[in-house]
Amino acid sequence: MKSQILVTTAFLTILSLSQTAQAANPEHIKQLLASKKCSGCDLSGAGLVMTDLSGADLNGANLAGANLSRANLIGADLRNANLSGASFFGANLSAAKLTGASLVGTDLRRSYLYNAELTSTDINSANVQGATGIPLKSAKPEEFYAWGVAEAQKGNHQAAIDYFSQAIAVKPDYAGAYLARGIARYQIMDRQGAFQDAQVADKLFTSEKNAAGMQTAQAFIQELQTPYVDPALKPAKPTFVDFVGSIGSLLLQFLPF
Repeated sequence: MKSQILVTTAFLTILSLSQTAQAANPEHIKQLLASKKCSGCDLSGAGLVMTDLSGADLNGANLAGANLSRANLIGADLRNANLSGASFFGANLSAAKLTGASLVGTDLRRSYLYNAELTSTDINSANVQGATGIPLKSAKPEEFYAWGVAEAQKGNHQAAIDYFSQAIAVKPDYAGAYLARGIARYQIMDRQGAFQDAQVADKLFTSEKNAAGMQTAQAFIQELQTPYVDPALKPAKPTFVDFVGSIGSLLLQFLPF
């Protein structure tokens, strides 16, 4: 989690500096909006919120500190572009070309990255919380897991499930990710899915001889085998989450870095 803190700190610092020290070239902004062709342009600090830049040629452009929140960048060419400190919050970057782009402190929260090209791009230097469609080859399973934990801690259980599923897709024997996904499914009342994940987690933890993992998975299975009763119909009793502590602290036990 230290890496996440450092990334967030860098993001805030770069964003602050970019907003005060950079200004886009007005002619370049006009060129971009008129033609969607602005390779190598200086667009630092530009305000392009919700702009339609689908298919735009921004190869090598300087977009440091620019605000492209919720912009349409489907299929845009952002290769080798400087995106440091830029905001792409909620932007659609599906099929965008980001090879070689600088993403230091870039805000990619809630963005869409389906089929985006991220070769030679360090996505871990950006804030990607809530981003969807991150290519599997762009991150390690432990990183997908960490993003899932962060979403789970905020109560965003479906987003957490998506990240844990990506961790499993990269590393099919990732016991902690199965357990985490099961717990997230439990939170949205998908008891059958939770039970299946808990069983797989128990099997994998057993093969690893991970005592803590086995104990947690088995306690979870026991909880899931207990018939569900609406808490409004009977006095409250300790739940599985009460047994293991907070979800965040539980899942962090299985974060191997």
